[in-house]
Amino acid sequence: MSVTAKSIAPQRDQSPLNMTASYWLEAMNEIGVDYLFCNMGTDHAPIIEAMAQWRQAGRKYPKVILCPHENTAVHMAIGYYRVTGRAQAVLVHVDAGTANSAMGLHNAFRSRVPLVLMAGTAPVTIRGELLGTRDTYVHFIQDPYDMKGIVRNYVKWEYQLPTGIIVKEAMRRAFSMAESDPPGPVYMTLPREILAQTWEPEQVASFPVDAYGPLRFTGVDDAPLTQIAERLLAADYPLLITSFAGRNIKTPALLDELGQLVGMGVIESYPQVLNISKASPVFLGNLSEPHLPKVDFGLMVDTDLPWMPKEASPNPNTFWAHIDIDPIKNDIPMWGFPGHLKVQADSYLALTRLIEIVKGKLTDAHRARAKTRLEGFAKQRQEAVVYIQNLAKDKGTPGLINPAYLCAELNKVLREDDILVSEAVMNEPSVGMQVLRTKPGTVLGLGGGGLGYSPGAALGVKLAKPDAMVLHLSGDGSFYFGNPSSTYEVAREHNLPIFTVVFENGGWSAVKECTIKVHPDGVSRDTDEFQARLNPAYQFQKVCEAAGGHGEDVINPEDLPAAIARCVKAVREEGRSALLVAHVKRL
Repeated sequence: MSVTAKSIAPQRDQSPLNMTASYWLEAMNEIGVDYLFCNMGTDHAPIIEAMAQWRQAGRKYPKVILCPHENTAVHMAIGYYRVTGRAQAVLVHVDAGTANSAMGLHNAFRSRVPLVLMAGTAPVTIRGELLGTRDTYVHFIQDPYDMKGIVRNYVKWEYQLPTGIIVKEAMRRAFSMAESDPPGPVYMTLPREILAQTWEPEQVASFPVDAYGPLRFTGVDDAPLTQIAERLLAADYPLLITSFAGRNIKTPALLDELGQLVGMGVIESYPQVLNISKASPVFLGNLSEPHLPKVDFGLMVDTDLPWMPKEASPNPNTFWAHIDIDPIKNDIPMWGFPGHLKVQADSYLALTRLIEIVKGKLTDAHRARAKTRLEGFAKQRQEAVVYIQNLAKDKGTPGLINPAYLCAELNKVLREDDILVSEAVMNEPSVGMQVLRTKPGTVLGLGGGGLGYSPGAALGVKLAKPDAMVLHLSGDGSFYFGNPSSTYEVAREHNLPIFTVVFENGGWSAVKECTIKVHPDGVSRDTDEFQARLNPAYQFQKVCEAAGGHGEDVINPEDLPAAIARCVKAVREEGRSALLVAHVKRL
């Protein structure tokens, strides 16, 4: 007797009320998830049905943000977390959606952002044996040998839900793994038949956070901190270097306090966030390299790249201490920076105790030396201010707007609580010098290497801080990677207006610059051929306009202030996104 679907398919309730998918929604509520950033597919049918059942019954579950592209969904979760500190859930479609999410997972992993990425799988049964069985063409071609392998390099943990009876325990485990220090993304797959399984309520247990929650780093033993304090106070030229200590908005004040206490300059090297106010008397910019030959004690705090080794000449006698959530850099195969004393810790807790120890050892002689160094910093900073202001005085010419002038004009329209999300790439130095942010939590940069993070991240930030204007800066090359059509549709649909500025320089400047670094006298330089130019006639602003936003295309620098003002009005007063294309100095 041959096996047919009709002969084996059981009679069943096609819309049971107690599916695994329903308990999955309960788990989201119990964990405290605010949003489900989703790109739905055929694998999510039981979840979609459970949501409809809940809506009909008046039950609440996390708000669904449907994103036309997975890149938007993952980066919205990243942006939302960077503001709120609360990990969110992303739901995508089998292997295809996982592949589209991979770049976002890379950025989350390198930025140490916890999120839970979930994907359905192709159904296992093919003849109707179970509710959720295969019923469409793609179920046969979206069933790879190792779907989790698509993102394995960029997650802390991976798991496939084996049965619905443990769905709440599995979801608690997923979030606890993601949020445990060092935090990062995790990946979970949800088979369709498992989501459609039914269970009685007493069968599916809950797992509270107080007993099953994440591991957080606590304080540090005084011994290493005492050693750091003693070397710091004995130093003639101490220097602190950080990149992401400001992910805790209370930490920048500690960096400022410690720097002023002992007369130690602070460098933001490849910053991912605002780590110290630009107005701090100990803030010395973004370049460590000029200081390194003179430094005799260096303190690295939460940094993945304290300086560029090829361009640096560190003092070989410098003692380097490193306080970091991951000082050994477990997930970077070769790192190459000294660390005579490594302390794995929450930097806020470690610095709080370090300051107490330093204060207990501080003498009048120490204070006098600190004062002298602070006076030297004041002179350096004043010279830097004059230099920065002079850079912005040159407006440029039509079609060649000076990026420094552009950034200085943008700085004028920002309020204290507005948030900068920057992916300006080769124009990042102009952003860092001219856009003078002072409040912790108001700057977000890229911790990973995947271009295209900033549009979705800006939306996530706006979702978390609806009253702040979000200024989103992007190079033209990176703008393509951000799936802008998805970005501005989500902005329109969910009332998340952002102000985007595209630095249009004709292509990928980073490709050109790096080619010149490797081949300074090469043929590519002689012939000016770098395989990096893009169509300068592309009208980026039309993408925003297509979703009801406001667009500006600025060629003449004299037109820039008025164009910026119109964009700000669209965002602040009209609740519409705005996109300004600035034609800056060419590639």
